[in-house]
Amino acid sequence: MVSKKVPKATLQRYPLYLKALRRLKKNGTTRIMSKELSSFVDIESTTIRRDFSFLGNLGKQGYGYDVDKLIEIFNAELGVDFDEKIILVGAGNLGRALMNYNKWDHVVGEIACAFDMDEAKAGVHFGIQVYPMTELEDKIPEGCHIAILTISHQVQKTVDRLVACGITGIVDFTHEHFLAPKGVAVKVVDVVSSIQELVFLTNSMESKAKKQKTE
Repeated sequence: MVSKKVPKATLQRYPLYLKALRRLKKNGTTRIMSKELSSFVDIESTTIRRDFSFLGNLGKQGYGYDVDKLIEIFNAELGVDFDEKIILVGAGNLGRALMNYNKWDHVVGEIACAFDMDEAKAGVHFGIQVYPMTELEDKIPEGCHIAILTISHQVQKTVDRLVACGITGIVDFTHEHFLAPKGVAVKVVDVVSSIQELVFLTNSMESKAKKQKTE
């Protein structure tokens, strides 16, 4: 574990390193230099070495980093279970897009199954089994703690059922207000707000550029 506080920006880069390292391991790479890793994650090698320094003396000059050792250390530091079974609640347009994407398997596990209130959506989609919501309590994978929520109806009722099933982390795409008990983490994903922030940022950059041209 880290002996000193890690900057927030560094912590945000750790999952990127992790994803790259697990892909490298899958492709047979056992050792890597910071300059080589830089090309995979698009982060300067000096930044990588500084980020890694918070985790101890991990590499040897001229030898590089042991991929297995790095993965083990990152796994312990981030508290991530790469076999995490994630469930998706809501197999509509957004839910289906997430099932089709499902490319985070090298970082946080995989979508094990999905549920939807419309029984007509039951079946296998993009390799993922979709069950009717009536079967939630019976079909939720044992030890599952994370749910992605993309529904627009009966949100609070659904959250209550998920919590009763042992869910302690919810990724919320619903845009609906709901209450979760203490001990349940909720991460709201607001695409519209992100686009608004981006529009504001790009407009500000354009205005600044125009002002500089006139000066």
